[in-house]
Amino acid sequence: MGEKQRIGSAQLRKVAVFDVDGTIFRSSLLIQLVDKLIEKEAFPKNARKVYEREHMRWLDREGDYEEYIQAVVRAFLKHLKGVHYGVLADAAEEIVEMQWKHVYRHTRDLLSDLKKKGYYLLAVSHSPKTVLDKFCPRLGFDKSYGMVYEIGPQECFTGEVIDAHLILNKANILKRAVEKENLTLLHSVGVGDTEADISFLEMVAEPICFNPNLKLYRYAKRMGWKVVVERKDVVYEL
Repeated sequence: MGEKQRIGSAQLRKVAVFDVDGTIFRSSLLIQLVDKLIEKEAFPKNARKVYEREHMRWLDREGDYEEYIQAVVRAFLKHLKGVHYGVLADAAEEIVEMQWKHVYRHTRDLLSDLKKKGYYLLAVSHSPKTVLDKFCPRLGFDKSYGMVYEIGPQECFTGEVIDAHLILNKANILKRAVEKENLTLLHSVGVGDTEADISFLEMVAEPICFNPNLKLYRYAKRMGWKVVVERKDVVYEL
């Protein structure tokens, strides 16, 4: 059977599942998308006021990054209603075209290596699926899961999230992908950077915590998981 596991006549591919923002991309696709929508005047300039304080607290290392990103999410949801899908898609295309190489060297090379070994590459993120679908294929991903937003009349967003309960639990996504794509968790790899990734990291054979926040780092050390840090041009394990 070699590298693949057989059940009956079906071949199951090994899977590697990655978070995207902060794990591969050296920023947040959602943050970049919100900034671009403000620049294109699809969102008002005062949209930044929703997350301005949390952003400064994060830059000053007085606040938590999670508080900052949640404030960006609130700004996105507040101003998304009524925006035409094409406007958002164009904004996503622009940021990906300019920034798709703004990735961490370690995870970029890991993706390439796993691709050569025949792994099915799966991206699971809380960023909008529209931008993930433009970003992830450039790095060799086979499929990406992200937040999906309802589109109403005239192809404008309603501001509602579709099946939020599913995507917010990344383990649910991995389970679904394993079933739908004929995958196996045998020899599987998972890479994440925050506690939101714990649910799928617990499922894989080789969990890797890359540039983890404090909550994930502490959990990883208790579990004996690999912790990898990339700082400037140095990559090391803790």
